[in-house]
Amino acid sequence: MFFENTLYLYVTLPFIVGFEKGDSYMKIAEAAKKLETTPRTIRFYEEKGLIAPKKASNGYRIYAEEEVRDLRTILALREVGLSTKEIKKALEQNDDFTEYLHTQRSMLNEEMLQIRDMMATVDRMIEVSGKAGKEEQMMDMARELKGLKEKRTHWHDRWNFDHQARDYDDNIKTTGYRFNVHQDYEEALEKVHTWVDASHEERGVDIGAGTGNLTRLFLQQGISMAVVDQSKEMLKVCGEKHPGVETRLGHFLSLPLNDQEVDFVVSSYALHHLPDEDKELALQEIDRVLSDYGRVVIADLMFKDESNRKSTLESYQEEGNDEAVEAIEDEYYADRSRLIRWWEEHGYEVKVHQFHPILHLLYAQKMERGVS
Repeated sequence: MFFENTLYLYVTLPFIVGFEKGDSYMKIAEAAKKLETTPRTIRFYEEKGLIAPKKASNGYRIYAEEEVRDLRTILALREVGLSTKEIKKALEQNDDFTEYLHTQRSMLNEEMLQIRDMMATVDRMIEVSGKAGKEEQMMDMARELKGLKEKRTHWHDRWNFDHQARDYDDNIKTTGYRFNVHQDYEEALEKVHTWVDASHEERGVDIGAGTGNLTRLFLQQGISMAVVDQSKEMLKVCGEKHPGVETRLGHFLSLPLNDQEVDFVVSSYALHHLPDEDKELALQEIDRVLSDYGRVVIADLMFKDESNRKSTLESYQEEGNDEAVEAIEDEYYADRSRLIRWWEEHGYEVKVHQFHPILHLLYAQKMERGVS
């Protein structure tokens, strides 16, 4: 009887469920065995609308290679934490899952850093747990941890770089403005590349890479590069301009990189989007991912110190250059002296170059293992 049922299915099913003759198909138990899962799991994904297998006249679910292929993808993506809702949306749009995987990687990285922050806080709490006044000290530590968590996860792009991405390169104007933030732009990128002095066996990362204009100089040299940006659209454009480049969704305060993963870090025109109180956390993250004796080279808008900022603003105000004043007050041009001081306190050797009143280049080399 079993043989007769099997023969019936083999002969008639291609016509009952609409397969062409010669198509490969299997029942749910066979599909589950092939995929090393359970029929119950497969039914769950069917209930969620992720797959829609055809059925024979006797009610058997029949899985063609297409459904098995989708199930294989679904199982893999669920294993790394993507939701059924995200997977369904990607399948319906015939997406390659790249954007979803970038987002998931970024989220997992943030969770990893949060766990590390919590473990460090727990260790500090243990140190004071037997001492007088421990309750207040532990509460202070908890507040500090909460603030750190909010910084890592709640950075907001109020400039909407996703919207700017497609036209970003065309809008980089080095002349024609009364206050031109991109004056000496190409020279600055070239000097970053020169100061890094990368060798072919090294690996680097460009943070806040945008469309990859600085990254391009290293790729042309054959240097392995990862690019990090918080804008998905910027990363898309960068990938289109530089096929095969490794793109990662993230930002200065939560870098999607492992400890000591890179030999050098570069960045251009990006750090000034962080408030001053967050810049030291960004330097800590850079220190974490940078190898011993690695280099950091940053070209950005900044002032020598607070006094220089005040005098420069006053000068623009006296000139009636409202465009300059508004641009400076809209963003967070760094205090160069604070960045230098942090690096020197953490075992770096630092040198600087100034292109014009607001564009500076900072080079820092880690001479000792920095404090994470």
